[in-house]
Order: sequence, then structure tokens, then C-alpha cells
Amino acid sequence: MDALYPRLLVRDFPASAAFYQAVLRELLGVEPVKVLPGYANWDIEGEAGLVLFDRGRLAAAVGTEDLPQAAQDAARGTAQDAARGTAQDAARDTAQDTAMLVMKVDDVDAAAACLAGRGATVVAPPQDRPDWAPTLRTAHLRDPEGNLIELQSY
Repeated sequence: MDALYPRLLVRDFPASAAFYQAVLRELLGVEPVKVLPGYANWDIEGEAGLVLFDRGRLAAAVGTEDLPQAAQDAARGTAQDAARGTAQDAARDTAQDTAMLVMKVDDVDAAAACLAGRGATVVAPPQDRPDWAPTLRTAHLRDPEGNLIELQSY
């Protein structure tokens, strides 16, 4: 039973699907169960692991297509905007994140390099976090859509 799983609502579906397809294959050996226009899902050991859905399609389905995409989008911008140093870069830090995808990996440093090599932006480099848990090591990155990702190992 897929009781809980993350569903990311993304603006640029093809880029997000390509990013997660490459990263999940390389880090976890997971292939997508289904990739359709505007929808993709990955299972891990028979349970839903991640679902991507086109944000515009969901907005149309629930009647919110006339509303701004999201308050945090205007404030945060995308990872590419930040890399280009646009005005959104300065505004990006004005809103706290409302969601984070956590990936447990064998090697945080290698996983961070993998994600960065696929277009993610490092916001906190790999580091030990003994104040969070005795043997915890983490890194925090943003995917190409600006979603926060925590890589962790114990």
C-alpha cells in the first residue's frame, strides 16, 4: 500500500522528469514505473517512492489555473535563475521551504556530486551533523525546479 509518498508539482515537467530519472537510476538503481506527458512515478520495493506531476495540469483539474503559480515561486525563482544572478536570486531567501525530499544514500559526498552534476544547486555541502544524530551526514541541494533535497547517511 502506498500510504505516503512525495508528489512534486513541477513547472518544467520534461526537465524535472529527466533529472529524477537520471539521479534515481544512478543513486538507487530505480527505474520509473511510468512516464507519461505530465506524470511520472518511481516505486521502491513495490511502494511509491516519488511522483512528479505537471503543476499546470493539476491547477486546471482543481480550478486554480488563474491563480499565481505559487507564492514561493515568485520569491525563490529557479536554480537556473540563481545561477544567472537575477533579481529573483536576492528574493529567493525571503520564504522558507514548505517541503523537502529526503534521500537516504550510502555516500552523501558522491550523491551530492551526482546531483550537482545533473544540474542541482548545493545549498549546504556534505557535512557531519552530530547535533542532529550521532552518525548523521547530510547535504542539502535544490533540484532544477528549486525543490529542497536532503541527502543523508548514518
